[in-house]
Amino acid sequence: MNRRDGIVAYVLVVCALVSAFVSRATESFTGSWTIQHSDAPGKVQFALIHHQHGRNSTHDSAWPMSAFVGLDITKPGKQEVKFTITRDAGRFDCEGYLDNGEGAGVFHFLADSKYSSEMKSLGFHGIDDEKQFSMAVMDVSLDFAREMKGQHLEGLDTDKLIAFRIFNVDAKFIKELRDAGLNITDCDKLVAFRIHGVSPEMVRALHNAGYQPTEDQLVAMRIHGATPEWMAQLAKLGYDKLDIDQLIAFRIHGVSPEFIEKVQALGYQHPDPSQLIAMRIHGVTPEYISAMKSRGIKDLSIDQLVSLRIQGID
Repeated sequence: MNRRDGIVAYVLVVCALVSAFVSRATESFTGSWTIQHSDAPGKVQFALIHHQHGRNSTHDSAWPMSAFVGLDITKPGKQEVKFTITRDAGRFDCEGYLDNGEGAGVFHFLADSKYSSEMKSLGFHGIDDEKQFSMAVMDVSLDFAREMKGQHLEGLDTDKLIAFRIFNVDAKFIKELRDAGLNITDCDKLVAFRIHGVSPEMVRALHNAGYQPTEDQLVAMRIHGATPEWMAQLAKLGYDKLDIDQLIAFRIHGVSPEFIEKVQALGYQHPDPSQLIAMRIHGVTPEYISAMKSRGIKDLSIDQLVSLRIQGID
């Protein structure tokens, strides 16, 4: 049996053994947990699986060992365990079993009765039972809420706080972006940056290269793979003055450094960016140009080659 199968087996056994514990869930949330070793120093891979309305929601990530009060994963062999995880939004009471530091069990979540009103006083509304549970899982603390309020962001609400914790948008990330020269205030853009990998290093590199991309352009560049490294390859071929939209169009349509090199090797020394894009859109490949030349159709301009392809002449 592999390690993950073993964890699943523990969940089944634990759920059967502590059904009385789960039955206390009439006024709060219950579910199961699993714990595994992690390569990150001082952390474990911890998952909370919540069962409600016929579906499961799972949060699985590396947690610091300091989060688990009463848990010792260094003890060898099998052991019953009880431990707690305390967050501003509430407390997780956990029971289960470990085998050499890995195992599973069930949890019972007790919401903090003051949390919703304290968050409301900070301007964060709409925290029902399910949302408070999610905020406990993601550790949306009062200090974090205050910290984000201090960033003067647009569109900051309860849901954005949760999204920030899910995607690791914090004050450090925002400061680094602003230090790189991007005066960002839009919450949705910050989340999009994290999802697509827009980093302070990328912003700084583009600014140093003379570009002032918008937030939407930064996201589009990451989506389509227009990286500073790729841009440097284009610059070596003479395409160092492209604007951001042209760079994105190159990636969308497959105008690569390799494609440009092949076109140049066929005698077209520096095609206009719009011509390169048209070639890719209409299928004017280096192979097509070579085929035309082999049939005696030589010295055609790029515009003529594109016109032939549009007319279906192969």
